[in-house]
Amino acid sequence: MHSFCMNIIRSRSINLSWFSGTKFIVLLLLLRSRDYDGFVCSLLLPEEARCSSMALRAFNVELAQVKDSVSQKTIGLMRMQFWKTAIEEMYRDDPPNQPVSAQLWRAVKKHCLTKRWLLRIITEREKDLEDRAYRNLQELEVYAENTQSSLIYLLLECLGVTDVHADHAASHIGKAQGIVTCLRATPYHSSRRKVYLPMDICMLHGASQEDFIRGSREQNVRDVVYDIASQAHVHLQHARSFSKSVPAAASPAFLQTVVLDDYLQRVRRADFDVFHPSLQTRNPLLPLQLYLSSWKKTY
Repeated sequence: MHSFCMNIIRSRSINLSWFSGTKFIVLLLLLRSRDYDGFVCSLLLPEEARCSSMALRAFNVELAQVKDSVSQKTIGLMRMQFWKTAIEEMYRDDPPNQPVSAQLWRAVKKHCLTKRWLLRIITEREKDLEDRAYRNLQELEVYAENTQSSLIYLLLECLGVTDVHADHAASHIGKAQGIVTCLRATPYHSSRRKVYLPMDICMLHGASQEDFIRGSREQNVRDVVYDIASQAHVHLQHARSFSKSVPAAASPAFLQTVVLDDYLQRVRRADFDVFHPSLQTRNPLLPLQLYLSSWKKTY
């Protein structure tokens, strides 16, 4: 996969000088290790948006990993406050001397990124620190809209796209992303005796948190996964219903749909067994599929 990514770099004429400098190397390593799919998607963006995309995705990773990296909620809130302050300082042209914030400041300056979206991601990520399951699917969708969809709105700004149809598609893709992320993370969370799946759907099928913690593969657990995965699929279909109206320039911001489709197809083949071993490994063909989608300018 490393050689494939290097081939992408060469084929898209990526300026290798971008990869110099300690701060940017730190950002790249963070993104490649914690959001590999996002890393590859960023490589496939037009030249003027690649570095900015990586900065935005690394910022998202920094926030997402706060919950798992702190032992007390208070410490987590302090980290979130650091990022809120950092965003304010970026818009005063005085960013903190920190690798991700330094690159994010460059993206803000270059594309006049909307501060509201950045702050909304932080505010919503703070809710992760409550460490509780979503009460219902709608609550998960709101969380996904405020985090994943906001990130895509920012990517659209990096691409210079201002279009209501693109925004509508971005909203649905972000919601699908949030739902799929919740499903994909279930085995990891269950191993730590944590379950975040919507409680209303679990109750509907009589599946308890303990069922997921012990990795149950019973039908009622699969039914929960089916219902949640189906909602992600619905959002993808809604997003694609705008495809004829969405400017072609917006399609690079929507490359994540390839990743979402890949997971939803694989979980279906596993008969919605979220713990199936086939779902714990990365699809080796995914970078190629992303490249083809980028080349065809589809989502």
